Amino acid sequence: MTNVVLVVAAGFGTSLSLIMAIGAQNAFVLRQGIRRDAVLTVVAICGASDAVLIGLGVGGVGVLVQAWPAAVTTVAIIGGIFLLCYGFLAAKRALKPSGLTTEGMTTGSRRRAALTCLAMTWLNPHVYLDTVLLLGSIAAGYGALRWDFAIGAVLASLCWFTAIGFGARLLSSFFTKPSSWRLLDGLVAATMAVVGIGLLVGA
Repeated sequence: MTNVVLVVAAGFGTSLSLIMAIGAQNAFVLRQGIRRDAVLTVVAICGASDAVLIGLGVGGVGVLVQAWPAAVTTVAIIGGIFLLCYGFLAAKRALKPSGLTTEGMTTGSRRRAALTCLAMTWLNPHVYLDTVLLLGSIAAGYGALRWDFAIGAVLASLCWFTAIGFGARLLSSFFTKPSSWRLLDGLVAATMAVVGIGLLVGA
């Protein structure tokens, strides 16, 4: 029992260290959380997607990802273009910011938020390399306990996205000022641009 707990904890810590870095997906979830716009949908998609990807990695699909570099390159190009477009829209919002109001908190399209979140997740080749290949490789080292490692990794993902998605509303009062939104959208635009350009250059 002690070994199982330690392996679950190892999966939790490893996964958390990978997803905590500021990136396109985290920036998007944070913005949705502050706006209180389709937060449950976005958090659920992120958590479920990571669970599927981690499961694939632990199940051995990481070998296929490694064997098909052309597929990863294609995803990188599409994902890079998508992120640059999203970054451009964030930059436009930063130039003409508006404060957060109660009326504006739930006006977003749940479907659009869901589709954007899916794109942020599945069009990022780093997701396949980190979650499927890296976590899958580490989990393989635990042998029969690899699925316990996977459980810890999935729990870390759920905890993280729940925390930044629903915890972001604590910043709502700060974002009643247009200047605060200028700062956030500027950060989002810069993040998307850096990641997007990085994907295209790497491809």
